[in-house]
Amino acid sequence: MKKLLAAMLLVFAVASFARCEDVIEPRSGAKFATKDEDTSLLGIGLRTKTVLKVKVYAIGLYVGDSAISGPLKGKAGTPELYKELLGGDFKKKVVLKFVRDVSTDQIRDAFREALKDVGGMTEPWIAFFTEIHSGQECVISWVPGVGLETRVAGVDKPPINDKAFASAVFGIWLGEKPIQDDIKKDLVARAGDLLK
Repeated sequence: MKKLLAAMLLVFAVASFARCEDVIEPRSGAKFATKDEDTSLLGIGLRTKTVLKVKVYAIGLYVGDSAISGPLKGKAGTPELYKELLGGDFKKKVVLKFVRDVSTDQIRDAFREALKDVGGMTEPWIAFFTEIHSGQECVISWVPGVGLETRVAGVDKPPINDKAFASAVFGIWLGEKPIQDDIKKDLVARAGDLLK
């Protein structure tokens, strides 16, 4: 009985450790937990700017565990995966870990350009963003029944309950014309393992 109990504890410890592992974005060194509460990391990428490939932020995409076993299941490597990630009504978030200082104008102008055809809540949402320093984070989440939640450098902003606008925001990285092609692919790099 003691051996069985010890074996069960070992299995539990290994499973707990595996769930808490970090994944490191190799070009920036930024760490992302594979699990964050009831969401799992689907992939990570790096936003670069200019022909010199200046590193701006590492980005991680998390999706609700219920979506992994539900609407996303079996869709790895298909166009339907991106459609679900943009339009699906389940928990999802991007975590931006900045690796350089970005001025208020720089971050607002970048989001304004990415959302130029959206209108609606674009300007009120962009106003949430101010100067970001290296080492700070922005977290942008869709929470069903609540809306688009935004945390900038540890400060929570009022949610915006507009699903179409939220889809446009996630479309910055996952849409038909993403801000950077390799980010779109990198953000679903773990889908093959998670969405079996």
